[in-house]
Amino acid sequence: MSYGHRVARTKKLFAALTRRGPHRVLRGDLAFAGLPGVVFTPESGMNLAGVAFGHHWLTGVERYSATLEHLASWGIVAAAPDTQRGLAPSVLDFAFDLGTALDIVAGVRLGPGEISVHPTKLGLVGHGFGGSAAVFAAAGMRGHPNVTNVTNATNVAGPAVPAPKAVAAIFPTVTTPPAEQPAATLRIPGVVFSAPGDSVTLNSNALGLSRVWDGAVLRTVSKAKAAGLSEGRRLTTIVGMPGPDRKTQKAVRGLLTGYLLYVLTGDKTYREFADPDAQLPRTDEVPSALAPATPEDKVVALLKR
Repeated sequence: MSYGHRVARTKKLFAALTRRGPHRVLRGDLAFAGLPGVVFTPESGMNLAGVAFGHHWLTGVERYSATLEHLASWGIVAAAPDTQRGLAPSVLDFAFDLGTALDIVAGVRLGPGEISVHPTKLGLVGHGFGGSAAVFAAAGMRGHPNVTNVTNATNVAGPAVPAPKAVAAIFPTVTTPPAEQPAATLRIPGVVFSAPGDSVTLNSNALGLSRVWDGAVLRTVSKAKAAGLSEGRRLTTIVGMPGPDRKTQKAVRGLLTGYLLYVLTGDKTYREFADPDAQLPRTDEVPSALAPATPEDKVVALLKR
């Protein structure tokens, strides 16, 4: 297939992925398994892909209902814990909750017993604060009251988190402790979405994560607003911080869905969405100065933390 045909084909796929998928969607409550939150599933299906989704700072899961429903309409079970919503949330505790959510979707029959998730088709996704928490969860660094040294947190007692196959960090933000430390230990593929201007934004760690994380693809979403993925009015808009942006939501949903369909289900139709060399619709080319670093650069970056 020629380059021109590949580009045209990818544009067509992206356009379809920005719209609702072919599945009817069911909504459930994670509280049945002891965790506050929601789960969206296709109406039926066995051995499906499943993800745990982490929300942004001061943003409850209701602000992501359309995004979670979108994933489910394309056959991906999406569970979102509604915890750590205070002014000073713990990224380690939230990572623990994301792991618990993965345990739930992988370990129980959902809906009327006609829905199941395959343990080898699991992923972690998060927006902002939740994006960094997803990195911690993937690395096994789960929250616990006795954790004092993040570098030793992989042995923290907690649920047996199923090994995720991939991670998607959407406009991730700086946390304490920093997510760059666990990102450097990851040996699974991932995608990091950044917004234009993130390289000069103190609150974003998208570039930092992509530079220390082997296997991470960096995508800059054209004209995106980092806070725009959440839906409806957020508490932070009252004090003048950015609110939802429909164009950002549409672009991210299409790019994210294509990526997950390939890396979690192996559907080669969507191979380009995980290809670091592919120029996807609604993305900007990453300047060479901001591209993922060499192994030597990664060591230097970690030493500077």
